[in-house]
Amino acid sequence: MQEVLIEARGPSLYLVINRPALRNAFNENVINLIAAGVRQAQASSEIRAIVLTGAGDRAFCAGGDLSAADADAPFSVDPARPRNFVIDLFKLIEECELPVIARINGHALAGGLGLVCACDLAIAADHARFGVPEVKIGLFPMMIMPYLMRIVPPRRLMQMCMTGSLITASEAAILGLINEAVPASELDVALDRLLEGIASASPTAQRLGKHGLHAMRDMTIRQAWEFAELMLPMMAATEDAKEGFAAFRQKRAPVWTGK
Repeated sequence: MQEVLIEARGPSLYLVINRPALRNAFNENVINLIAAGVRQAQASSEIRAIVLTGAGDRAFCAGGDLSAADADAPFSVDPARPRNFVIDLFKLIEECELPVIARINGHALAGGLGLVCACDLAIAADHARFGVPEVKIGLFPMMIMPYLMRIVPPRRLMQMCMTGSLITASEAAILGLINEAVPASELDVALDRLLEGIASASPTAQRLGKHGLHAMRDMTIRQAWEFAELMLPMMAATEDAKEGFAAFRQKRAPVWTGK
């Protein structure tokens, strides 16, 4: 059985973690297959967005697979290569020029919540639950902490991490962990609406905008001002911006070139 299904659906590439019996828990092969899918999407001139989801309706991803004999594998480091494969995927998604969307079909726990946080946008079925239960097995969610600290208020984050308690999809939306929580029957309708909005907009603006957002997030406000002063005129000089201006003046739909 292929552990990650990769399928192009129109201008979107779907990456489906296909381990429902294990609540779509990941191992190194799963992470590498997701990474391969991200690279495939980036190499295509037809793909405008990447959708990451899980098989079934029980779990989006329950984190690292602890069922194997080498249960510490999701957390171990090769001494000859002191980098974790999960962190490598997070970096790849952050640097990906396409918007990456989490379609959360079920629970997102531990490293699975990290995958949600790594994505640019997220829509969840309202039965999904979110949490970092690592403390219950003697660990702490270190690898996804940089994401969580940017999104979740400090005291709520401390409570989640110290108790391992789960929150609902509605609570996750309030905290900003996800964009929207909808009934499971409406999940794909909401996702399609989001994908249509992405496909109708300038790919150049999205590409440069994602780069800018990630860059400015790590800057002081003065550094961000200086960066923005350089970015805006550069964006205005692109073919897409010129086409957008012309279409606005001529009251017509723009035809994007992505340049």
